[in-house]
Parts: sequence; C-alpha cells; structure tokens
Amino acid sequence: MRAYLTLLRRELAVYFLNLIGYVIIATTAFLTGLSLAVMLIKLEGLSTPLPVTQLFYATPFFWLIVLLSAPIITMRLFAQEKSSGTFETLMTAPVSDLQVLLAKFSAAWIFYLTMWLPLLASLLILNRYTSETAALNGGTLGGMFLGISLIGAAFMALGCLSSALTRSQIISGMTCLAGGLSLFLLSFLNEKLSLDNGFWVSVFNCLSMFEHMNDFARGIVDTRALVFYLSITVIFLFLALRVLESRRWK
Repeated sequence: MRAYLTLLRRELAVYFLNLIGYVIIATTAFLTGLSLAVMLIKLEGLSTPLPVTQLFYATPFFWLIVLLSAPIITMRLFAQEKSSGTFETLMTAPVSDLQVLLAKFSAAWIFYLTMWLPLLASLLILNRYTSETAALNGGTLGGMFLGISLIGAAFMALGCLSSALTRSQIISGMTCLAGGLSLFLLSFLNEKLSLDNGFWVSVFNCLSMFEHMNDFARGIVDTRALVFYLSITVIFLFLALRVLESRRWK
C-alpha cells in the first residue's frame, strides 16, 4: 500500500504541478459554462419539467469533454515513460506491475474528477438564482456525477491500455480516441438498425451511453449501467496489465 501511495503522489504531481493540467481544467470550465449558457438561452426564461442535469448531459459540449479529455489525460501515462527511457527503471523498482498500473489509473481518474468540479460550482450557482429548486436536487446532482465518474473510469482504463501499447504519445492518444468513439457510437446502433426484436433492443440499450446518462441525470441508478461500466473498466485494466507483463516474455 505504501508503494502504491508513493506512486500515486508521483503521478498526481505530474498533473497538478504542470501547466497543462490547469489548461485542461480551465478549458473544461469554459466549455461547461458555455454549455450552461447555451442551454439557458434556448430555454428563454421558460420553465421546463426536466431537471437541469438532464438538459446539460444532452448538450454536445458534455460529450465533447468526455471524449477528448481521456486521450489528453492518459496518453502520457506509459508512453512518456517508454520514450524517455524511465519505463524499465520504474518497472524494475520494488513495486508490482499491478501497483504501477493502479497508481497511474487512479491519478488519471482523480484528475478527471477534479476537472469536473467547475461544473458542480456552476450548477450550484444556477440553483441559487433559480426559482425552481426542484430542477436541481441532491439526487439528480449525485446521479449525474456518478455517471460522469463511471464513464470516466472506463475511459481512463481504456487510456491506460492505449498508452501501455506504444511509446508514442500521439499514437496512444489517437488509439484512445478511436476506442472511445467506438464505445460512444454504440449508442446510435439501436436507432440506425431499427430493431424490432425486444431482446436486441434491450441489449443495445444496455450499451447506450445516452440511455445510461439519461437515467443518471434523473437520479436513477440502474445496476445494469453500473455492471456495464465496471466491467469495461476491469477488462481494460486487465488487458493493460497483461501488456505490461508481456515485456517479461521478450
């Protein structure tokens, strides 16, 4: 545990003691603020039966942040270590491959969650000055951030795998972006295929990020969504661990 915490502090320092980390946070704050402003302009002062969180996740800015943040945050995790020549030194230290992987994944995920804190501040300010207090309550707010956390965990795990596969940060970022887009596009299969079979409709609904976030943004926690994201996260981390261990076979 001590080795894991030491590695975690090392990885977090890379994010929070580096200018690029604050640029990412500032960009996210700008896009979330812009998204809320566009949403309010479209409402034109009219009331809506939907909670604010449900309106926000449906904006393109939300998915843009999710899809682009993962490659940017994770592309350096292992690729930079390999290109700089510190990878072998790190992997031969008295720490296990699993500890190294979990430390890098945890640091990326913590930074990802920190990146969304400006959204929380914006929503609380909006709730302070709106007459509809039911538009944003603890249940919907907690549900939305649970959804953001689960999606982030899956995408950070994908980024760990992408970075472990190469020594090029650009290739790592592009691989993560392609994988993230592939997962995202599964949300459209149900509509494009026009399925009538109830079984396949249920299957593709379980794979749809739109459906999952729609529930989370309303404060509904579906165990199928929890299993889906946790399974993807574990699978990607397992594959990344096998990639790290494969160096021993060469």
